[in-house]
Amino acid sequence: MGIFAKIFTWWDGATIGTALFSARNGVKVGTDDAGNQYYQSKDGARRWVIYNGANDASRVPPDWHGWLHHTHEGLPDDYLAPRRGWEHRATVNLTGTDAAYRPAGAIEKGGVRASAKGDYEAWDPGAQ
Repeated sequence: MGIFAKIFTWWDGATIGTALFSARNGVKVGTDDAGNQYYQSKDGARRWVIYNGANDASRVPPDWHGWLHHTHEGLPDDYLAPRRGWEHRATVNLTGTDAAYRPAGAIEKGGVRASAKGDYEAWDPGAQ
């Protein structure tokens, strides 16, 4: 199913047509930590990304996002300061996965929320 999937699916990486277009009409300018590859047209007008895995825009780190949208002209290594020790790497959007944030009381965590006694007063439209 490997070559068949590459021909017809667009949601899991680049199709063969996109890969050929990128190789013929673009210049590879870099790769991020997740393995996504970034291309630019030969005249510099268009910029695009070939995802390493699922096509999800949240997988583009903020530094490359700025480059894709022409916010910065140089590559991220040229205009960004070195990463500091306390800075975390960008993470993908975890919504809809088992690793997504679920607050206390969420259905996935049992659906029992803490009672609101003592810190909540109901609004009464007649009281002024």
